[in-house]
Amino acid sequence: MNHDKDETKDFWNRVVLVISKDQNLSKSHGRYLESRVIQMAHQAGRANVMNGTAPPLPPLPEPDFADMEYSLEQVQMVFPVLSFGFLQRKPSAADTTDLIEVESPTFSLTVMGATAKACEIGGEFVVLKGSKARKEGPKSWTSYKALREQLLNDGKLADSHESEYFIFTEDVGFSSPSAGGAIVNAGNINGRISWKLEATGQTYQEWHEQKLGELSNGDGDLE
Repeated sequence: MNHDKDETKDFWNRVVLVISKDQNLSKSHGRYLESRVIQMAHQAGRANVMNGTAPPLPPLPEPDFADMEYSLEQVQMVFPVLSFGFLQRKPSAADTTDLIEVESPTFSLTVMGATAKACEIGGEFVVLKGSKARKEGPKSWTSYKALREQLLNDGKLADSHESEYFIFTEDVGFSSPSAGGAIVNAGNINGRISWKLEATGQTYQEWHEQKLGELSNGDGDLE
């Protein structure tokens, strides 16, 4: 593979191949899928796209166009199961669907003057734009330090007008409350008990357990 020989692309260690079980993909189909995947990855904004070319969409007959778009929908469904999330639209508190309104109460966390707010949206714990994060934490900090460096490199964390804090420049999704909390705290933290509901003071863990209890007891029965 050419990418494997390219020293400027030595950052990757996994590859996923998408094939047709019926072997009915033509070169035009392949160019269409390549163009759309690059477009979707840029729109999602979850990864830095290092592709050197951006091929234009080739014209396809309407039935082929529909088939390729259906294939892309399947790819978007399967990739997260394989831990490839770069095509998924980033969750944002700006979304206003009823589902998000129900599932996303606002949590807050304050540590050493750094105040942050977050919601749980689409299965991710999202620290909201404008939240603050400490620049300097305890020397014992071990978890998620590389993640903070990536957020800084991507411009999602930036200097604020207060010299001791960074600020979130956009809503940022994390895999867990502890991951988001570690970035805010610049140190190890149990996010499940540190993030609390603004309205009640209930911890994330208490809220989550209550939510599961309500589901299992009839409000949206679990099957």
